[in-house]
Amino acid sequence: MSTRVPEAAQSAVDPLDATDPYAREEQTFPRLNADQVDRLSGYGKIEDFEKGAVLFSRGDRGADFFLILKGSIEIYEEDENGPANVITVHRQNQFTGELDLFNDRKILVGGRTGEASRLVRLSRADFNRMSSTEQDIGEIVMRAFILRRSAFLLHNQAGVTLIDEGATVDLLRIQRFLTRNGYPVRVLNRDGEARRKLIEQCDIDMDHLPAVVAPDNAVFQNPSTADVADILGLTEDIDEDHVYDLAVVGAGPSGLSAAVYAASENLDTIVIEAEAPGGQAGTSSKIENYLGFPTGISGRALAGRAWIQGQKFGAQFAIARAAEGIRKDRGIFEIAIECGGRVRARAVVLACGATYRKLPVENYERYEGQGIHYAATAIEAQLCVNEEIAVVGGGNSAGQAAVFLSGHAKHVHVLVRSDGLAASMSDYLVRRIDQSSRITLHTKTAIEALQGERLLDRVVWKHRDSGDTSTRDIHNVFVMIGAVPNTKWLGDCVALDERGFVLTGEAAEKGKAASPFATSTDGIFAVGDVRSGSVKRVASGVGEGSVCISSVHEYLADRNERAVGNVG
Repeated sequence: MSTRVPEAAQSAVDPLDATDPYAREEQTFPRLNADQVDRLSGYGKIEDFEKGAVLFSRGDRGADFFLILKGSIEIYEEDENGPANVITVHRQNQFTGELDLFNDRKILVGGRTGEASRLVRLSRADFNRMSSTEQDIGEIVMRAFILRRSAFLLHNQAGVTLIDEGATVDLLRIQRFLTRNGYPVRVLNRDGEARRKLIEQCDIDMDHLPAVVAPDNAVFQNPSTADVADILGLTEDIDEDHVYDLAVVGAGPSGLSAAVYAASENLDTIVIEAEAPGGQAGTSSKIENYLGFPTGISGRALAGRAWIQGQKFGAQFAIARAAEGIRKDRGIFEIAIECGGRVRARAVVLACGATYRKLPVENYERYEGQGIHYAATAIEAQLCVNEEIAVVGGGNSAGQAAVFLSGHAKHVHVLVRSDGLAASMSDYLVRRIDQSSRITLHTKTAIEALQGERLLDRVVWKHRDSGDTSTRDIHNVFVMIGAVPNTKWLGDCVALDERGFVLTGEAAEKGKAASPFATSTDGIFAVGDVRSGSVKRVASGVGEGSVCISSVHEYLADRNERAVGNVG
């Protein structure tokens, strides 16, 4: 049984704003002025409600937007064992909603009138039209929605509770998935009164942990990630007969960029993502050399902003649905997705990135999630407090992890096979590592063995030239040695290089005039880490995703011209 997770890890979040949103009442719960109320009212219809009328409930999809002209609306959290917990009360000239108003996920809270009230009701279509037309109101609403979701995350409101015995691999899997998807989650994995009470109250099977406990006390024992997404309504219903203009496969920086630019330019866009927005970059604790963020930004925060931005422009996201195959049928691409569904589109952008490489060490898989990690976020940092840890790798991801974790761990050992870091890591990170008294660089060194009964307890590494070995009591190793492309699902649909990356432009035999992102198959483009020869940087991925959309427009326009010509 693992008990290494400090209590603070239970509330580790990375909200979009560093301060408590509830302390910023004017922005989190703003009041519109008379002119804004008048303009907004023109997009909806005015209705009168008696006290206690339920306007929407947790679990609904597609809830309407309400503006209060008179009276009040209580926003509440369900409680199966007593009165609902009222989170906040909206009053005159205030409005309802949070981030799920931009998508079709199940909403997190309920809303009811606190007294006899006169309200302006906007349907989703009316709300989208209003927020894009009335830009000043749209900005106020967007800021409020972001802060309200951040408050849910910070205060563990309107979410689910995870029950386990220590930091098990499945607990971390579910916690990371929910956290990366911006879903509020509370973790109870150490003995305590709240944990004991919930276990007894919900009759949790302790032989099949972790357990996911919903606000209505419904219990799900060790569900798969896809099941978690379905249970909590993180997935959106997909019309399998609908033909999108563009399907983007992958929601890393390049995929999110492609989605934002495509949707903002009125392309009917869907993004297919196996886990959560952000890709590998979403697990980075801090990116300090991304343009426009002089103090740095976490990969999760950057991805969260882009995800919200894409939804604002109308992009749909199919989360926790991995692409499993692709074919072209009469000019339409059909992508098979996990759980048996399909997505149809006129054009496809491959932004499916790569998966983490593993070390060739005996019993390696045994310790994955039980001491071996591929991300360095606040969740993992809490596992390392006052302990020695190891980071394996010489790239920017490894450098960012080492610098971030040195603020939590007793000491960080960076292991690289090469003679140094200068050839593979940004200079600012090299200097940070050199100057830190809590980081030691071990060159020409590789892990020789991993030891421990159930959890990782010891690490043995060896110097390549001298043959000297060192054994350390290390419980957490962060492996950041690159990745392999996620292209097996493509079959022979597009040409790949010898390492499995997608060939584009001249390399795909498209000619000098063709798009540098065009693959060997007309209508399929590739951007980001999955593209052969790409620069493995967040900024370059974002640039490729945005620039690629002009090529998508050209392809669709040319295809439409041909179709018109054929009809004529």
